[in-house]
Amino acid sequence: MNTLSIHLPDNLEQQLSIYCEQNHRSKSEAILFALENLFSTTKKPATPYELGKDGFGSDETHEGDIAQNSKTFLKARFKNADC
Repeated sequence: MNTLSIHLPDNLEQQLSIYCEQNHRSKSEAILFALENLFSTTKKPATPYELGKDGFGSDETHEGDIAQNSKTFLKARFKNADC
């Protein structure tokens, strides 16, 4: 195992110390744990739903069967548009 020295800002050093005290870990264990999580290749990729969920409904679509009435909604939406 290799040794690595890093310089931490005071606020991170304080947070690390508090974390280690509360979780009964050494600073080396905590940093190793954090790095392993950062570089973990077992992370499950986000699903298409998870990637787009913040945008769903943001276009203020109408309720009901939008698919069957899409032409009507599009005509109404772009009636006065400069195309």
